[in-house]
Amino acid sequence: MRDLYEVLGVERGASQADLKKAYRRLAQQYHPDKCPGDKSAEDKFKEAANAYQILSDDDQRAAYDRFGFDGLRRGGGGGGGAGFSNVEDIFSAFGDLFGDFFGGRTSGRRQARGADLRVDLELAFAEAVWGCTKDVKVTRDIACGTCHGSGAAAGSKPEACRGCGGKGQVVHAQGFFMVQTTCPQCRGAGKVVKEPCEDCRGRGVKPETSTMTVTVPAGVDDGQTLRLAGKGETGPGGATGHLYVVLHVQGDERFRREGDDILTEVPVSFVKAALGGEVEIYTLEDKCQGSATIDIKPGTQPGDVIVRRGQGVPRVGESGRGDHVVQFRVEIPKKLSARQEELLRELATELGDEHVRPEKRGLFGRKK
Repeated sequence: MRDLYEVLGVERGASQADLKKAYRRLAQQYHPDKCPGDKSAEDKFKEAANAYQILSDDDQRAAYDRFGFDGLRRGGGGGGGAGFSNVEDIFSAFGDLFGDFFGGRTSGRRQARGADLRVDLELAFAEAVWGCTKDVKVTRDIACGTCHGSGAAAGSKPEACRGCGGKGQVVHAQGFFMVQTTCPQCRGAGKVVKEPCEDCRGRGVKPETSTMTVTVPAGVDDGQTLRLAGKGETGPGGATGHLYVVLHVQGDERFRREGDDILTEVPVSFVKAALGGEVEIYTLEDKCQGSATIDIKPGTQPGDVIVRRGQGVPRVGESGRGDHVVQFRVEIPKKLSARQEELLRELATELGDEHVRPEKRGLFGRKK
């Protein structure tokens, strides 16, 4: 196990204010809402909470400072060390410490939040580049309209759970540690329903399918996720989870995206590459249907590029755009007419290129 002061990133003589500040910083960095589905971040979130729980208690901190983890195992500080088995336990223990950051409650038991939901959303390339609004259908549990989410029949009301005393959490020993977990009887609600609502059968929630409008910001990329806070399922205490919208962006054969930059490959004839000229290209403007004319310098080589600064994809949540990189692909004709071949041979002679393939001639010396 790592040193608790090292976990929080503070000196051993840190004040309680320093401990609180360090824990808040780590909790914000690894908060499950900021790192959904990230097991490593969740483990660090729990590790920071365990460290703060011990060091914020003067007796446990004194035992740890003197004997390390052995001091906690011996019961130093009147109760030994503590541990959290899940994120909800951390919210329950420290939710009142940071107010809105942990769900907007400043006192009392933190209500169990409903489940998070996920939907997949298909976007055209232009929709991802310039942003759009899309409708998605979501089936989720919402508060029952008959009992208003209480789960109790008319004329009755939920009672405090005897298993946890209405706290929604229970504490039990796990080895040398005292572990706080969600009450199995009330599932964290803190209340039980003796006379259930017939409409929702005491659950307090009912399934509903609804259409939600998702605002997709300009510049999103394939695989990114949008979070719609409070649009998930309703929990037993009335708190709602979040809706995560996973974006799937279709490709566009005219452009290749690399971050905020786009690459366009433009074919040009070898004559135009040698002599210079102009070529028309597609741009991202007008919903990726725009066009522009660019100059080709004489002597352009295969793979040469022109960078159109600030003409790429808008940066999400920031000002400015990436670049549009135009790369030239010089095309060599596979077949030549007799006249074209004659002109090229004259050019080869003029350039002193003596190693070209000789002309094909028949038995009587005529050109084939």
